[in-house]
Amino acid sequence: QLQLVESGGGLVQPGGSLRLSCAASGFTLDYYAIGWFRQAPGKEREGVSCISSRDGSTYYADSVKGRFTISRDSAKNTVYLQMNSLKPEDTAVYYCALAIITIATQEDEFDYWGQGTQVTVSS
Repeated sequence: QLQLVESGGGLVQPGGSLRLSCAASGFTLDYYAIGWFRQAPGKEREGVSCISSRDGSTYYADSVKGRFTISRDSAKNTVYLQMNSLKPEDTAVYYCALAIITIATQEDEFDYWGQGTQVTVSS
């Protein structure tokens, strides 16, 4: 069964950190582009970060650049999103997604999605 499962969300104070995980079953993540997206209440889903399978190149939305880091652990078949210096505006449901191509940054390029994990940044 092809499945992506996110974990690691939760409640954190402003300035805090969280690490989200995206674990795959039925896929070898190294072969595909992986993206993190988020959707805040009342807003459209937006891209946060992506990592290419071709050369490991990464992309970040301007709003998270310098604070978030995407990475992969091939041995664990997992992609991570390290989130530092969190702000209340980072509050959203975070989704990981897989594109059956080596490089992808646009939402419509992604074919498989996880169920999402809630991140809430509040004091």
